[in-house]
Amino acid sequence: MTVVVLGDVVTDILTVHEGPLAIGSDTIAAVRISGGGSAANTAAWLAATGHPVVFAGVAVADEPGDARLSELHAAGVRTSVRRVSGAGSGTVVVLTSGNERTMFTDRGANRLLSPADADRALDHPGARHLHLSAYVLFDPDCAPAGRHALEEARRRGMTTSLDAASAAPLAHAGAKTLPWADLLLANLDEARVIAGSDGTPGELATALLEHAGQVVVKSGAGGATWTARTAGSPVHVAAVAVGEVVDPTGAGDAFAAGYLAAWLGGAPPEEALRRGNELGAAAVSRLGGRP
Repeated sequence: MTVVVLGDVVTDILTVHEGPLAIGSDTIAAVRISGGGSAANTAAWLAATGHPVVFAGVAVADEPGDARLSELHAAGVRTSVRRVSGAGSGTVVVLTSGNERTMFTDRGANRLLSPADADRALDHPGARHLHLSAYVLFDPDCAPAGRHALEEARRRGMTTSLDAASAAPLAHAGAKTLPWADLLLANLDEARVIAGSDGTPGELATALLEHAGQVVVKSGAGGATWTARTAGSPVHVAAVAVGEVVDPTGAGDAFAAGYLAAWLGGAPPEEALRRGNELGAAAVSRLGGRP
């Protein structure tokens, strides 16, 4: 069962700094450039589990674009990527300290994603599941492509999942931005935005069933919670202990990959949550958002 992951591929400029930022002066930091993008990260982690995956998106026909696709291919990810000229490369500056990370995002060519790009990806032989990063839905230039992809996947009888992506742009766009999916994944901040209220992970997951048939709420070190319209009560699985959090970038993307690989393989919710937690723990234990 091949998973089509639709969304962004970018160049991450990772900056892990020691202590608070010294605004207007120097802050000691470890800086590294690597491949990123929520959707591309999830595709790479899926490939690391051995699950067949195709990443679909748009990238500039330049040296950074070549490097980003070469990294995905080396990781075992097949790609359906339209190369373009005259647009900036997607770039994200990530400031990380402890468990927190702040991002400055330039989506660049990713904003050019079109319904035709989605159709080409869904045509891939063996494609049975679509995973969409909601970053696509937050940008009016490419939101039609994201909505079309979910609708077309359902028309073809494929299952679908949606990652809520990020609380701030989600709050700006509004919960109505999120179309229906078989599975919705959200962290606590995103879940609160969508629900329009606070609550326990179980309460939030239940509230989010308005948007999906199944919901997973990720609570970081607090574990993860699943529920479904057909479930009697939410299921919670504790997080995997981590000795040191090196970089939280991509932890949610890794969790999504672990959960999807298990879920699509027929695993029960407890096992799928456990696999998601394991990959999330692996992600925070290294620098960068990829395996």
